[in-house]
Amino acid sequence: MSTTAHTLLPASAATGRLAAAWRRFRVSCIYWWRFGRGPDLDRPRRFTEWTQWRKLYDRSHSLAMLTDKLHAKLHFEAIAGPGLAVPTLWSGTILPIDPPAPLPLIVKANHGCNQYLVVRCPSDWQRARAASAAWMRGTYGEWLDEHAYRAARRLILVEPFLGGEGAPLPIDYKVYVFGGRAQMIQIHEARATKRCWTQYDRDWTRIGGADSAAVQPVNMVEMFRIAEACAVGTDFLRVDFYEVDGRLWFGEYCLYPGSGLDPFVPDSLDLLLGEYWSDARI
Repeated sequence: MSTTAHTLLPASAATGRLAAAWRRFRVSCIYWWRFGRGPDLDRPRRFTEWTQWRKLYDRSHSLAMLTDKLHAKLHFEAIAGPGLAVPTLWSGTILPIDPPAPLPLIVKANHGCNQYLVVRCPSDWQRARAASAAWMRGTYGEWLDEHAYRAARRLILVEPFLGGEGAPLPIDYKVYVFGGRAQMIQIHEARATKRCWTQYDRDWTRIGGADSAAVQPVNMVEMFRIAEACAVGTDFLRVDFYEVDGRLWFGEYCLYPGSGLDPFVPDSLDLLLGEYWSDARI
């Protein structure tokens, strides 16, 4: 009679533990490759560490559903009111032969991030049809363990291009909310070319990132108010907005900014945001 048989885990439990250990090892290795140091996943202090922790341990279904762009629009407008989310002109699995609305348009994946194309002419539409087919064949977030994207429906969306014909991509205003309080706004400029970003505090004082000539958005106070309302019940949520011709638009929610792999400049900002996240967990 074996003296150790009674201590063995069921096969399914053992497999689950091995898979969890492998995910933790993989997340740690990727973080080490990016930063030259390992993450503290048991006692996170940095924002980038907390993001890795969320990948591994936060399995909230309601939070995961916010990665579904169509669901996110409904969630946002149920809180902020109608007319603030960028309209969805069409959704489905295969783009039609002809655009469903006058150009310019933007085509994006409902279930991914940074999967979009601006359509300004008929040839752009054909490119979008090919690209969207590839988006539909693949999953998003698996290789960086961003498990929440599994909750998003695999669909393609068509939206109006904000700003109209000839306009550049609008500036992205990304509001970081910790424990229900907006602590930082990050702006993304020149997204189609050099893609640079700058971080500001609640008083529009620059606290990180590149020098920027951007002026304070007219609707910044309203962005903070709405973002805080949308993030109630979460330890951290990023809420993204656009401001076009003085009008506020909701873009999307984000659970894993930069997958927690973008260095902050200065490095102390990583620690400051991590402190906000730690306080929100308490």
